[in-house]
Amino acid sequence: MKRSSRARIGATATVSVLSLALITGCGGGSDDDSKESGTSKETGAASSSSTTTAAKALSAAELKKLFLAKSDVAGYEVDTADDGTLPKSKSEVKTDKTECAPLAHAMAGLAPGDTDASASYTVTKIPTATTTPDKASLEDALNVEITFVGLSSYDGDGAEKAITSVSDAIAACSGGFTITAQGEKQKVTEVASVKASGKGDESVAFSVASDMDGEGTATINTEVVRVGNAVSSYYTVNFASFDSGKAAPVPTAVMDAQLTKLK
Repeated sequence: MKRSSRARIGATATVSVLSLALITGCGGGSDDDSKESGTSKETGAASSSSTTTAAKALSAAELKKLFLAKSDVAGYEVDTADDGTLPKSKSEVKTDKTECAPLAHAMAGLAPGDTDASASYTVTKIPTATTTPDKASLEDALNVEITFVGLSSYDGDGAEKAITSVSDAIAACSGGFTITAQGEKQKVTEVASVKASGKGDESVAFSVASDMDGEGTATINTEVVRVGNAVSSYYTVNFASFDSGKAAPVPTAVMDAQLTKLK
């Protein structure tokens, strides 16, 4: 078995750790095709400060009621279990550069802005069987697409400030930073804007290239979307995509279904 294959098996075994540590030890490359303008605002969307000034944040319990159910998005499994897969608070996620914290928080399903009202869960694409189980390859086993979804809610214009903090962090942290979470350290070597979906009232997207313990780098995409005074973040990992040098796209079906619940 090739060293990179062993490394990717090791990465799969870390699935119960913070999403950032899922990719530790995986081989991959950078995604040069996706470096475009990262922030967009949907035309005609209600995004003025007057619409959010009087807004009151939902509680974490209320946000959990807005999680997707399996019936909300076809072809995906939804796991809302509070099993430690994702960190419960920002105290569990540290960055060596303070200005990069909003990026780390968005990638970990935590609120990128200043609020205590947040909740997170995972959505996994149901794989399409291409071979019989006894002939399934290592690549088949690693072809698992997982999206970590974080919801947060803010008083006043806090959600708008959260989006701004992500945009500012993309520019400030382009040279990379280090994240320590749940006992795992991850070196991000590069941060770049990618084209956002334009969904919601505001959206911003970025890619990170992460060092894979000497096995190259892997590129992963994150998108953060504001709807009123709520912010949702989507961080998607597919182990099988690492060797291709392409980042797994954030699934539109998952994003659309979640944003419908936030409206």
